[in-house]
Amino acid sequence: MINRHVLIVDDDSNVRVPMQEFLEHSGFMVSAAETAEKAMDLIVHDGVHVVITDIQLPGMNGLDFTDAIKAARADIDVIVITGFSTDYSYEEAVEKGASDFIFKPVRFRELLLRLKRVLKEKDLSEERDRMLSELKNLAITDALTNLYNSRQFYNQLELEMGRSVRYHHPLSLMLFDIDHFKEYNDTYGHLEGDKVLVRIGQTVKSLLRTMDTAYRYGGEEFTVILPETIGEEAVTVGERIRSYIASEKFIQNGKIISVSVSVGIAQFDYCEETPEFVKRADQAMYLSKDKGRNQVSYILQPVMVEQDKTLKT
Repeated sequence: MINRHVLIVDDDSNVRVPMQEFLEHSGFMVSAAETAEKAMDLIVHDGVHVVITDIQLPGMNGLDFTDAIKAARADIDVIVITGFSTDYSYEEAVEKGASDFIFKPVRFRELLLRLKRVLKEKDLSEERDRMLSELKNLAITDALTNLYNSRQFYNQLELEMGRSVRYHHPLSLMLFDIDHFKEYNDTYGHLEGDKVLVRIGQTVKSLLRTMDTAYRYGGEEFTVILPETIGEEAVTVGERIRSYIASEKFIQNGKIISVSVSVGIAQFDYCEETPEFVKRADQAMYLSKDKGRNQVSYILQPVMVEQDKTLKT
């Protein structure tokens, strides 16, 4: 239990001092305070893990103190001690946020067991939360590139479309595809192709704003959601991504190899549904391929080829 910081709060030095000595001897880092007000200063500055408090304190009592701790730092466990078994109940202490409730006279061995149980439950809870967070992250993240996956793409796109309609703010979508990627895989192998995908994922993330999000759409296709961005601005972002990827160098069999991407841009039309919006960006991407690859194409709101604006490299 080394590095676990326990704070004892009791105005009776005959209880506080021997309890502190016992817990220090048991391997804990221990602080002590006579009042809840002094204890709050220690909680704010000293990284306390568990508070052991008497229920009868000068000024703020132990239950109100527990309430205040939970309001300020929900990650701190509280063990409440009382000598008034008829005046206070376990349920009342738990309702205030206490993790355990002990009656006086306190047997230090029992206190140690209770303290270890509280800390074990805390560890288990933190481990569970960590595992749930990892599982959630795995569910929305592409394992190879660490970009978000297509499931998360559609969830986020619908959220951004809703915000765009609600606040009348522009929204643009970018789709891009690695040119001749099947040939690259066939020539150099899928492991080398995976290195290209990873590098592209890293490059794209480094070029985006905090509000932008990038996704591996599937295979060699990627998408980027660009909130607060009109189509012409998205073209600039797309051109920057295209040129950076084209400048990346991969060594294969002693030769320097480059890859390129074809980029399509669409700005959201408030009357569109999700499939139509994605389809326009997809059509713009294939327009880039039809015009020679390694370029950015922008199709305006109606899905009409004659209204595109194309940047050729």
